[in-house]
Amino acid sequence: MTDGAVTTADPLRQRIVERLAGTTPGGDPSVAWGTGLTPEQTAHIRKHLPTAYARAAVLIPLVERADGLTVLLTQRATHLKNHAGQVSFPGGRIEPTDEGPLAAALRETREEIGLDARCVSLAGFLHDHVVISGFVVTPVVGFVRPAFELHLDRTEVDEAFEVPLEFVLDARNHRARERTFAGLTFQTYDIPYGNRNIWGATAGMLLTLRHMLRDGT
Repeated sequence: MTDGAVTTADPLRQRIVERLAGTTPGGDPSVAWGTGLTPEQTAHIRKHLPTAYARAAVLIPLVERADGLTVLLTQRATHLKNHAGQVSFPGGRIEPTDEGPLAAALRETREEIGLDARCVSLAGFLHDHVVISGFVVTPVVGFVRPAFELHLDRTEVDEAFEVPLEFVLDARNHRARERTFAGLTFQTYDIPYGNRNIWGATAGMLLTLRHMLRDGT
């Protein structure tokens, strides 16, 4: 054990390594889990979404704490145009100068919260997620060594905080709720934690990770 981190023998860490081994950026967003949508509902909603999407990437940072993995999340600034005040992963638009989603996720993470890319080791990728605001997002999963410092860009992020990964993955902590879009009512899931609520695309990506760890698809 180094710097108070979990060891590589940690069963949950090992499962993540095994399930995400060989994954690549992309994939069909319709097979991403966590939204609760059927294929028919997904097709209906897509008819009312933009025909062209901007590409984006986020980092799902799994911090290797001594008592288990945690998920590092941000509370977005309340004045932002997109997803103001929401709990999110660090990340953003993939720029032409980025060498793919991994580079974009690490760059955006450094810019938003000051996390040095040298503290992050790649675990793999989840299926792309479509976000109603007009983005196709590639989730990049990475292990983070706990000896790091954060420097938040207050124009984008109000706070950064950690949630135990075991808590996030436990279905007993998931709360179903109905949402309506384009005349269609469907079920999504929230993950309340203390006085915060993880919902929307962020919750969907975490539930996609849960599904991959459980079923491997």
